Amino acid sequence: MARYYVETYGCTSNRGETQQIERALREGGHRPASSPQDADVAILNTCTVVEKTERNMLRRARELDEQTPADLIVTGCMALAQGEQFADVDAEILHWDDVPEYVLNGECPTITPDTETVLDGVTGILPIARGCMSDCSYCITKQATGRIDSPTVEENVRKARALVHGGAREIRITGQDTGVYGWDINQGESLLPELLSRICAEIDGDFRVRLGMANPGGLHGIAEELATVFAEHDEIYNFLHAPVQSGSDDVLADMRRQHRLEQFREIVTTFDRHLEYWTLATDFIVGFPTEDPGDHEASMDLLREIRPEKVNVTRFSKRPGTDAAELKGLGGTVKKERSKAMTDLKMDVVGEAYEAMVGTERTVLLTEDGTADSLVGYDEAHRQVALPNAQLQGLTVGNFVDVEITGHNTVYAMGEPISPPETPTAARADD
Repeated sequence: MARYYVETYGCTSNRGETQQIERALREGGHRPASSPQDADVAILNTCTVVEKTERNMLRRARELDEQTPADLIVTGCMALAQGEQFADVDAEILHWDDVPEYVLNGECPTITPDTETVLDGVTGILPIARGCMSDCSYCITKQATGRIDSPTVEENVRKARALVHGGAREIRITGQDTGVYGWDINQGESLLPELLSRICAEIDGDFRVRLGMANPGGLHGIAEELATVFAEHDEIYNFLHAPVQSGSDDVLADMRRQHRLEQFREIVTTFDRHLEYWTLATDFIVGFPTEDPGDHEASMDLLREIRPEKVNVTRFSKRPGTDAAELKGLGGTVKKERSKAMTDLKMDVVGEAYEAMVGTERTVLLTEDGTADSLVGYDEAHRQVALPNAQLQGLTVGNFVDVEITGHNTVYAMGEPISPPETPTAARADD
């Protein structure tokens, strides 16, 4: 479990980006540190409005570089517009959206015994288990968490109910590998479909449920049952995060992933059959030590083939104590070139998905403030939608609202309300 420290400068937009980063890190089991000296990673979200601000950002980056014992990430406006200014700072320069994936380093989330539910505004984060059943050669998380350790379905339903009673309108289910939840207490069979069904059936109130990362190896055996549960319950976002990591079976074997491409494709086909409108999120690690040019091209081909609506691209980074750390690396230039090529393709694929949304009508749950008077939320497939001037129209966080999608900005859509907001329905106190 990483401890992170964040400093944010500039406008409300920058503060909103930091909230998004922190939420993703908390979902992954990471926790804030009180100072850069206590952190495993420091994140500087920069501003570049005037020359004096630029000087201050450079000075602060150098200070954090000296104070932080581990990694420093520089993001924000100055990092993106003038990244070369930080050439003398030992830092990773990243877009806001790429910060959580860099910190997670292609690994599963870190859920530990002290990880509890979190209510963040109207979003409740529910860790359903800790540990996993995988043994990936590049992942250090297993050393901290061990094998799967699952509370009962009843205990997780109780926690979900408490989140809804506390004001949650969105429950984000997380874990190292949600697909193998219950293997340790149910003779090697997943309890995830039962858990999702019971959360939807037994808890009163208006809310949505987003399922967190599930490795394809565990998903494959329950894909039919899980897709059926998704189709039966409107409360569940039609969103599946299944990290494939490579388009090469040889590299998957070297990574010690528990799936192969045929299984991954079968999962996607199953959800395509059950759900007309859904989001596939997946991850790729580029530059794994044994990845040759043909393997990289196979990953590019897979991305072109399956066309996921959300893609996380991570450059391989050695983690101490892992078997992959002993392998001879490919070098920074190769990894950077392959990462750029895949990221460019990713933006084309994702942009195409959001372009196809324009002109459609969606029901959006508003979950957070945006810039100025805008609000941000998610539609039925957990695709992000921003509503400009939403607060001026009487909308608030927690509203469900029907919107027409009017445009997009590659990785999120923009919409306009076509109906008044739905009044929230509270859960029964005795539920």
